[in-house]
Amino acid sequence: MLINVGRLLMICVWGFMLFNLIHPFPKPLKYFMDVAMVFMIFMHALQTIFLKATLPKGETISKLVQLRIFFFGVFEMLAMQKKTKAAIEKAKKQQSDQ
Repeated sequence: MLINVGRLLMICVWGFMLFNLIHPFPKPLKYFMDVAMVFMIFMHALQTIFLKATLPKGETISKLVQLRIFFFGVFEMLAMQKKTKAAIEKAKKQQSDQ
């Protein structure tokens, strides 16, 4: 639930920053938003690169997942972690049942 709220928040932040490019805000806020957008692009790109670098040999992630990580950042990473934990627990449960 909170992960989806975070994703919605990131959509609003991206929209706010893109709106600044189309219709610039007054001078001091415009410069702050430009710097914040460059910083966010850099950090989300770095997060995507680090994820790709930590994958085991031969394993890849799809372009869609990379794009989602770039746009949603840590919220997408938390969602992936939650799905991975659930899959591991399910596999352990199936293995113990056999």
